[in-house]
Amino acid sequence: MEPVFPFDLTLSGPGTLTRSLHHQLRAAILDGRLGPGTALPATRRVAAALGIARNTVVTAYDLLIAEGYAIPRKGAKAVVAELSGRRTAPPPARQSGFDDSRLNALWRTPLLHPEPGRALPERSFRLGVPDHRHFPHDTWRRLSAQSLRAWSRTGFGYAGSEGIPALREAIAAHVAFSRAVACKADNVVVTSGAQQAFDLLARLLVTAGRTRVAVEEPGYPPVRAAFAAAGAQLVPIPVDEEGLCVDRLDSDIRVISVTPSHQSPTGVALSLRRRAALLAFARRHGAVVIEDDYDGEFRFGGRPLDALQTLDRDALVFYVGTFSKSLFPSLRKGFVVSPGWAREALVTVKHCADSHSDTITQAVLAAFIRDGHLARHVRRMRSIYSVRRGALLEGLHRELGPWLEPIPSEAGLHLAARIRDPALAPAIVAAMRRHAPGAQSIAEYAMAPPERPAVTFGYGVIDADDIPAALAGFRRALLG
Repeated sequence: MEPVFPFDLTLSGPGTLTRSLHHQLRAAILDGRLGPGTALPATRRVAAALGIARNTVVTAYDLLIAEGYAIPRKGAKAVVAELSGRRTAPPPARQSGFDDSRLNALWRTPLLHPEPGRALPERSFRLGVPDHRHFPHDTWRRLSAQSLRAWSRTGFGYAGSEGIPALREAIAAHVAFSRAVACKADNVVVTSGAQQAFDLLARLLVTAGRTRVAVEEPGYPPVRAAFAAAGAQLVPIPVDEEGLCVDRLDSDIRVISVTPSHQSPTGVALSLRRRAALLAFARRHGAVVIEDDYDGEFRFGGRPLDALQTLDRDALVFYVGTFSKSLFPSLRKGFVVSPGWAREALVTVKHCADSHSDTITQAVLAAFIRDGHLARHVRRMRSIYSVRRGALLEGLHRELGPWLEPIPSEAGLHLAARIRDPALAPAIVAAMRRHAPGAQSIAEYAMAPPERPAVTFGYGVIDADDIPAALAGFRRALLG
């Protein structure tokens, strides 16, 4: 017989059945196993399931009602009462899951804990999120329907770990057109977002406890987390107006992670001379470079500097891209353009991690790129973001010039500004949180307190018309 309660009941010997049933049901109500509003099962059904007299169950229910633990309903089953605040003793203290000694010590490291989400207005200065209002939803819906119809006519099975051929071919053509990245479909490995790409590369390239990995300081925390999780020795390298300070790299560095097109979070671009120096360093010391081009499609200045992968003549660069910024984050599609010598091993790592990414959305994305919808969408959004970026720059100069100095940047979906007087940084950050929700201090991206404090503003989801008023309120707060 199917259980009548979502937990086991153990009734004691003769003369105690009513009391035992009553105590166990009351305990289940108090600890939440029977939640408020839950209908108590029919007395006949409980009696039959437990092999006891129906009167025993009726009496136990009556006691619960008399004590206020259940509420009778005319012509219907009694329900559990709302008992908020009614516990007579607090629940036993529970150890935080991250502190449990049964876990690998690595996963108890605060560095790897995900940051809790922030409650932000829909229109805010939050970073890293594109605007959903201008996305071609109808086109995506139509392509999704086409892909589902094609899928329904195909036998079930497992796809290749590297991604379906149509998407890899579309990505290779897209990055060649938009970023001058020269590659073939065979070099492309599809991943579940850029974060999985970093995780796969960390597994591929890191020998735990030995491999030293250079990361930007400040830099993108999830990249550090991926390499730390693989057991790498992280080496923070400063970033200045020309990007990563290549001359600070030690000769025993074997992996360098960099965001050359639009440094995260400062927004600076890696200068051409430093790009050449970085590739020369990697060639000289047998290192590899991971190029994270997360939002380089959105450029607002002149001709972009060539990608590191484009300049690479020695198969040293793993180029990582994502569609989270150009399309939408929940798509969870990214990719790695791998050097030929590492491609087979990278596919093997991907296979061990999750076999393959889902094929239906891969097919939708492939058609979206192939039919030119991605290029059109990027062009449209570049125009919209350009207006917002202009409004942000103008507001920073007009309203906040005495306190903030914008850092030159010509790409991406966010803009950073140095705090002119470091002593004022706490007051400025506090006012920013109130009047520019979503904006962040670059200290949130750093492994150590930054020598030159700065803040960064996203313009992916805020309207240009809303920016001046927000920054004017920011200014008033600083004036006191």
